[in-house]
Amino acid sequence: MPTIAALLKNADLPDSPSPRVDSEWLLAAALDKPLSYLRTWPEREVPAEAAERFAASLARRRQGEPVAYILGRQGFWSLDLEVAPDTLIPRPDTELLVETALDVLPASVTARVLDLGSGTGAIALALAIERPAWRVLGVDRIEAAVALAERNRQRLGVRNASFMASDWFVGLADARFALIVSNPPYIPSSDPHLTQGDVRFEPRSALVAGDDGLDDIRLIIDQAPQHLEADGWLLLEHGYDQADAVRALLIAQGFVQVRSRTDLGGNPRVSLGRLASNLPVPEEGGDAH
Repeated sequence: MPTIAALLKNADLPDSPSPRVDSEWLLAAALDKPLSYLRTWPEREVPAEAAERFAASLARRRQGEPVAYILGRQGFWSLDLEVAPDTLIPRPDTELLVETALDVLPASVTARVLDLGSGTGAIALALAIERPAWRVLGVDRIEAAVALAERNRQRLGVRNASFMASDWFVGLADARFALIVSNPPYIPSSDPHLTQGDVRFEPRSALVAGDDGLDDIRLIIDQAPQHLEADGWLLLEHGYDQADAVRALLIAQGFVQVRSRTDLGGNPRVSLGRLASNLPVPEEGGDAH
């Protein structure tokens, strides 16, 4: 029987940007062991059944299928989430949206929070776990995504989050929230990256938003004031080159304290604004202007 070291050495993933990491994750899953097992016991022999599972996973990865879909799970924040092709794969960049949401409201406040387009439930569940006093609602128009998010909620034992089907605000009637967050589709329909890498396997409806990528962001900014409490916040993830446009849309809709925050790569990734109240509120600076 082959050893762990031999299987990893001979794993062939020529088109992967991270072949060693991908191979380790896939072999660990085939063995039903943590990554530390592979690194601690490289000379352990791998049973034939596990080697066959590993070979099948490598074949899927060579076709470009994302490791997260092959494994059926993905880490995000402090969470281990079930994922499926019905939903976007949670990415590290989106953790900035969670961090920003945690910054804008005090931890002690009992707040109603809305996550628009919740997908796997990653953002809603991260916020709910970090802020037990908040009541977090995640909505998605895809029923399969709502069911997936609910499975993640139940498995993680999160009691202050819930999920429902809604096409953006359509199913929310006159509900209002202290904070609305969203990682909406924001890729232009002509973007060449849609035919490359992992995104080829992700649902196009979760990625593309019109010719300039801003169709859904425009809708959210236009309708959010009807669902925000006085002085409520709206936070949006967007593309690296869309911050100026998103801030302009927020200002035009009457939001104040409008600013953007940068991700680990130095790109403006999240823009936010506060619904103007009757009292004058000075605008603030931010990571990007």
